[in-house]
Amino acid sequence: MDYKQLIIRGISYSQTQSGAYALLLEHEETHIKLPVVIGNFEAQSISLGLEKDIHPPRPLTHDLFTKFIVSANYELVSVIIYQIVDGVFFSNINFKSKTTEEELILDARTSDAVAMAVRFDAPIFTTQQVLNEAGILLELEDVAKEEQGFSETVQNEDNLTSLSMEELQKLLDDAVREEDYDTALEIQEEIKRRKKKID
Repeated sequence: MDYKQLIIRGISYSQTQSGAYALLLEHEETHIKLPVVIGNFEAQSISLGLEKDIHPPRPLTHDLFTKFIVSANYELVSVIIYQIVDGVFFSNINFKSKTTEEELILDARTSDAVAMAVRFDAPIFTTQQVLNEAGILLELEDVAKEEQGFSETVQNEDNLTSLSMEELQKLLDDAVREEDYDTALEIQEEIKRRKKKID
């Protein structure tokens, strides 16, 4: 089957469901976006998987499963979002044994599959049919807003912008220690924004 590769464009609060987030995946060639509604825990786990330099003091469920896969001498090869039924996406995680080359395919929620894919830097694919059914093509202005997204929100928060780099680093360490990952990610974005300005 001819699969279409997707990249993660961002995670934002869901406009349609309270307490939920929207994971935005994009097919780079056509710029068609695939919005997937996910829960708070999964959004946090995907964000932490993308932010390689934030390490929780205790492993999250996806980190634990990642260690198990590595210990069993398997690798995560790819994630395939193969179907959408009544607004629910269906996905497979494809593994391969490093010793026997044996393949293992597990059914998974799309949010869990993506959370695992980011930990292995594995590609995420979908079918043309899923793109046709659930994909949206945002206007260029909307795409620009989406790409600014989270970091722009952080820039507008006076309490972070008024702090020194040392204070931000201390806050980041405290947030990670207290397992407040939402705050940790906001602080991390502010630190990155400042470093980018210096560069």
